[in-house]
Amino acid sequence: MSTSTPPLTSYALAPTKAVSAGGITYAYRELGPTQEIPVVFFVHLAGTLDNWDPRIIDAIAQHRHVITFDQRGIGASTGSFPDTIEAAADDAYAFISALGYSRIDVFSFSLGGMIAQDLAVKHPSLIRKLVLTGTGPRGGKDIDNVAGTTYRDMVRATFAGADPKEFLFFHRDEVGKKAAKAFIRRLTERTADRDKGAKLSAFRTQLKAITRYGRSAPADLSVITGPTLIANGDNDRMVPSVLSEDMHRRIPGSELIIYPNSGHGGIFQYVEQFAPVAADFLKD
Repeated sequence: MSTSTPPLTSYALAPTKAVSAGGITYAYRELGPTQEIPVVFFVHLAGTLDNWDPRIIDAIAQHRHVITFDQRGIGASTGSFPDTIEAAADDAYAFISALGYSRIDVFSFSLGGMIAQDLAVKHPSLIRKLVLTGTGPRGGKDIDNVAGTTYRDMVRATFAGADPKEFLFFHRDEVGKKAAKAFIRRLTERTADRDKGAKLSAFRTQLKAITRYGRSAPADLSVITGPTLIANGDNDRMVPSVLSEDMHRRIPGSELIIYPNSGHGGIFQYVEQFAPVAADFLKD
């Protein structure tokens, strides 16, 4: 009779750990069955360990070893966030290497997807499967407008007494408002050992890095040859939805899902439909 402990599959209960690389201490969490190839999650602008939708994490962790982490200078990780996306990708590579992995799958959202693309282009043999959501390619049209959109919606949210993500990620119609409130509630399900919030200085540096990324020459995404899933809402105001279609055309064999009547957080608005699709795509 087996007495082995079943793997932890609830993100709300995953302990926060730390690993050092290159003089930086990275905060991370892991859950799900132990595997040689984990799924590493790359989070959005100003996002920390506590900004992942537990419905997505838990669904994937049923079958896969999941790792989330704070980028350098964000949340509980030490140091300062770098001023370019390329450097952030180098930090991610250092973190992954410090954990002892030479092959990973990636789930990314927004800024995290930009970092993941740069990582994949620089280290094409590192990433086996790639999920890109709410993001766009280097040099993508209007990505350099992210900062302006973000600041405007932060002001709108302040006057409305709401979390900025309610404005940045969701439409302001009744469906969008309801989905936004449900998403924010899910982010508060973890009550113990919560992460530190992103510092304002790090947030501003990230926005500058995104602007520079948007104004850069396009990368050669044809080097990404592994299975790739791209998803977004049909009217993303932060990273225009047409850029998801652009990545789909440029990444060989990629799959594309566009959710109707939704914005930057389309995968969170349609989480009941998207979570099982993502989990199935990432199954070994």
